[in-house]
Amino acid sequence: MIQLRNVILRRSAKVLLDNVSVTINPGEKVGLVGRNGAGKSTLFGLMNGELHEDSGDFSMPVQWRLAQVAQEMPETDASATDFVLGGDTRLAELRAVLARAEVDGDGMQIAHAHSDLGDAGEHDAVPRAQALILGLGFRSAELDRPVDSFSGGWRMRLQLARALMCPSDLLLLDEPTNHLDLDALVWLEAWLKRYAGTMVVISHDREFLDAVTGVTLHIENQKLTRYGGNYSAFELLRAQQLEQQQAAFSKQKEKIAHLQKFIDRFKAKASKAKQAQSRVKALERMEKIAPMLADAEFTFEFKEPANLPNPMLAISDGAFGYVVDDQPLIIVGAVNRSVLAGQRIGILGANGQGKSTLVKTIARDIPALSGTITEGKGLSIGYFAQQELDVLHPFDTPLEHMTRLARELGPGSGESGREQDLRNFLGTFNFTGDMVKQAVGTMSGGEKARLVLAMIVWQRPNLLLLDEPTNHLDLATREALSMALNEFEGTVMLVSHDRALLRAVCDEFWLVGRGVIAPFDGDLDDYQRYLLDEARRLRTEAQTATGAQGVAADPVAPPAPSTTPAEQRRQDAQRRQGLASRLKPLRRDLDLLDRRMAELGRTKATLEARLAQALPAPEIAQAARTLKAANDELAALEERWLSLSSEIETMEAAG
Repeated sequence: MIQLRNVILRRSAKVLLDNVSVTINPGEKVGLVGRNGAGKSTLFGLMNGELHEDSGDFSMPVQWRLAQVAQEMPETDASATDFVLGGDTRLAELRAVLARAEVDGDGMQIAHAHSDLGDAGEHDAVPRAQALILGLGFRSAELDRPVDSFSGGWRMRLQLARALMCPSDLLLLDEPTNHLDLDALVWLEAWLKRYAGTMVVISHDREFLDAVTGVTLHIENQKLTRYGGNYSAFELLRAQQLEQQQAAFSKQKEKIAHLQKFIDRFKAKASKAKQAQSRVKALERMEKIAPMLADAEFTFEFKEPANLPNPMLAISDGAFGYVVDDQPLIIVGAVNRSVLAGQRIGILGANGQGKSTLVKTIARDIPALSGTITEGKGLSIGYFAQQELDVLHPFDTPLEHMTRLARELGPGSGESGREQDLRNFLGTFNFTGDMVKQAVGTMSGGEKARLVLAMIVWQRPNLLLLDEPTNHLDLATREALSMALNEFEGTVMLVSHDRALLRAVCDEFWLVGRGVIAPFDGDLDDYQRYLLDEARRLRTEAQTATGAQGVAADPVAPPAPSTTPAEQRRQDAQRRQGLASRLKPLRRDLDLLDRRMAELGRTKATLEARLAQALPAPEIAQAARTLKAANDELAALEERWLSLSSEIETMEAAG
């Protein structure tokens, strides 16, 4: 278990944890929460050995293996598969042992190394690494691409996959959902639920925390408090505690006032001086209860739009995508949709299906490949790009950004561009004092996101296009954004992996997939199940595909419509019959593999027994070569066996 006993932890001169004690039991999945700067990442530093306690005692089992996501951007020309495979440090160590043994010609060591590699999962390491990569949203064609060829967000996904690949007893995850789409997030949740070790995760995604954690540690005012339950349970328990504390504080305040009133009234009277003095001592002995000091909440609001055209825009026969080598690459086509005043649309779709392409086209960032987009008169778009730096200048300050924006909008915007007014406005977004003159490039992701929101609010848009606006936002700011969007009188189009925000804001959904855009008739729970089904289907296709390389898998399609019970029974019977005929040859192959693997197992046992005896050097070398060949064949057969078993399980699950 992990134990902190009376621990004091500082960063420079600042005390972040003061005399805290807490226990994390083996196998627990813990959410670590608290406001930005409270000390969450510092506590991670204590757990991973980068920092040491200033006082008290911190302990964890010395034999525990640690895995965490490296924060630096990977710079390597290794393939995505090899990079993630390198996360399995145990395999890397054993491969090095085998290489040394082969150089030395040590037959016994070679045999032991092969046996250890088998135990460590050498036979299926590549499929496991590739399953992680595909689960986090990459395509099959990208498995062999160099890491350097991916953008920053995708490289951080590879860092996450590399951490998940590492065998571990303790997994530390700091904002693992930041660069993920909803389909990758759903996959990650399913993976973490199956993780057998102890996990501590920092996240600002409340639904993610609810899904994967069963214990919550809360850092506040230099204290660390343990709560049984996920984030929602923590919120409820904490609210009850604060309510009780406030009631106790109010009651004590009344008692103090009563004692003070007695002291003030009778301290000058000789006959009552003794009683008054006893009241003074009682007051001094009383342990003061602190008032309920809720953290100052961050709130903002979108200004009322100057006008509300209806429809906001209309798309006719639209085709959206990019031009590659002077050739149009259509991502979504045959788009005929209208966006009306007051609509709140959540845009859903698996990774790579065209959600951001749709938003960028409507935002006028990229042109439509064909068709027409008719904008309503007076349409004013507020666009939050997925990458905040797309619209920010890293060397400029928040004040310079706002000054430039006010100048571009001109006096017709109805807002004053005076410096003091701009400073006051930035202050409402928590840019106070010298922060307004700090270079944006030195700011945190959350601060950049708040600045983009401030710039959008200043423009008084009537159509909000938000592409992953919650990346890097803390829980309080996400809640403020949700409230502001609910009070916004214009139209919202939202792409987000934050399901709490989607549930709170959107009242209808569009599904982008199979190259088209269609309404999604269901809620987010339906969509989550749909994503898991689609991921399973695409994995099956990737395993059984024999077609040309480079041909993309079929994009996502909406769920099939429901059928009558009688028709469903008939279809189920046909499906069972077809499944049995498809499974028969696969099971026959699996049986043959079982027999051959049993033979090789007996061969291995015989050879290993021989190598344990004193033999002439030529016989040792021959036995070692034969053993290596048997191990190689067994590894190949086991990989084929796993692939067949996975294929059979997938087909059975699909029915």
